[in-house]
Amino acid sequence: MRIVLLSILSFVFTFSVFAQSTDDARPVVDDSKTTPAQVRDPKLPTLWIVGDSTLNSNAPMRGWGQELAQFFDLSKINVVNRAIGGRSSRTFIYEGRWDRVMAEIKKGDFVILQFGHNDVGKYDDPASKDRPSLHSEGDEAVEVKRNADGKLETVRSFGWYMRKYGNDVKAKGASMIFASMVPHKDWADAKIVRKEREKWVLWTANAAKATRAAYIDLNELIALEFERLGPAKVEPLFADRRTHSTQAGALLNAQMVVAAVKSLKTPDLKKLLSKRADPIQPAPKTFVANLK
Repeated sequence: MRIVLLSILSFVFTFSVFAQSTDDARPVVDDSKTTPAQVRDPKLPTLWIVGDSTLNSNAPMRGWGQELAQFFDLSKINVVNRAIGGRSSRTFIYEGRWDRVMAEIKKGDFVILQFGHNDVGKYDDPASKDRPSLHSEGDEAVEVKRNADGKLETVRSFGWYMRKYGNDVKAKGASMIFASMVPHKDWADAKIVRKEREKWVLWTANAAKATRAAYIDLNELIALEFERLGPAKVEPLFADRRTHSTQAGALLNAQMVVAAVKSLKTPDLKKLLSKRADPIQPAPKTFVANLK
């Protein structure tokens, strides 16, 4: 009996460790421990970066938004990273973050926005921390009571939230650039698995088209670069099992953003890039769609 019990306990422990290792933690960053990035020179246009922890993370993780400013001439443009860990297309709005960005955006500014990682899960599952949107792109909505504060909230589809972002930016006379979510480090036969393309990537592209915004298929650009490098060289680019990057990974992802920016005709950010961006070759034009 004791041997059987020990075997069961060993199995439970092993399964628990396995379960924890199969999905990366998606921590919600505490507001009290962060200071939102500010506009340095109000006379200049500003590039606003909006998204989750894959754009802005605490060490040892790092997001690509934290590496992007070096590729812009900061005497010509401000780069302000308002991305924050644990946020989704839904929570960035209901927490009031988007309203605060919109209060500061002015005509001639730019926004680059990426969501998807924290929109997964079921919208009313307590374990999902009130983050998921509805997994669709229509106008459907459900009324829910949030687990965190008990307040009623109308939860919309991922596509609805993304269209709102695009329309809000356009109404301000600013330029929106949607970026599809960075890929996970999931390999199969030396290829990156791209399950997110069926939902979040597609819906992001559709939101860009619906709101006549620019679009960067960052998901595919990075996945192809990972495949070119191979698993051994990609491994050090990640700070956890499959989602969050190290500084080296964040730098590579930021370079992919710059490559795409160089291929965009509208909005034209090329003239605002720094000398550090010179060695980066433009991405194939098939990976971008211009603002209309």
